[in-house]
Amino acid sequence: MSSDTSLEWIDNHCHIPPGHDGDVWVESARAAGVSKMVTVGVTHERSVEAIAVASRHDGVFATVGVHPHDATDGMDGIEALLFADKVVGVGEAGLDYHYDHSPRDVQKDVFAQHIALANQHDLPLIIHTRDAWADTFDILDAEGVPARTVFHCFTGGPDDARAGLDRGIVISVSGIVTFKNATDLQDAVRCTPLDMLMVETDSPYLAPVPHRGKKNQPANVVHVGAAVAELHGIEPAAVAHATTQRAITFYALSS
Repeated sequence: MSSDTSLEWIDNHCHIPPGHDGDVWVESARAAGVSKMVTVGVTHERSVEAIAVASRHDGVFATVGVHPHDATDGMDGIEALLFADKVVGVGEAGLDYHYDHSPRDVQKDVFAQHIALANQHDLPLIIHTRDAWADTFDILDAEGVPARTVFHCFTGGPDDARAGLDRGIVISVSGIVTFKNATDLQDAVRCTPLDMLMVETDSPYLAPVPHRGKKNQPANVVHVGAAVAELHGIEPAAVAHATTQRAITFYALSS
């Protein structure tokens, strides 16, 4: 599949490495028509790295947070990072009951702390949830869903999508949408209004078809967008425009 570099895309969730490799990713993404990228923190150390990467590149922004896998590390120092230049969101944070790398009660507590930070600072909340939909919604409802909230790398079905949409939560789609066996996700994308969708790579993970099995990078978000377009029966240009505008508004992105 060839990409139309006249289209503007935003990869709203990736993990750009520091140093030369990250520089190459950003250059390749721009050549593919990806104008902006949000590189996401998953620990305090990785959040500091994300801020440093964003500082090196125009059009690259950072978020800070603690992934549920690392919830036992706690939240020390995360709030202070919110004031760094080009930080545009809180997370990724949430619940992961598939691996349970941190105890569930600790995951829940740390997730609630992220929600509180997003509400307190009026920042977007980036949620990772896996095999934990009921508890995710219960905690969000108890703490108050931030005005700008996204389910990153959404892997649920139509019912999960509708439950999120009913709460004003944006659905972000990764390369999984291009996998043949991802039928529940594909049905969820079909029932999600275009203006409530964003696209991502979650680089270096989850490379889309036709790059499945290789290390992913932000340039490949164009393939995610093309898959969304096919599911909605529209041209990729419409998806590029809608998801780019949503990401700009959601993260309050500048140049």
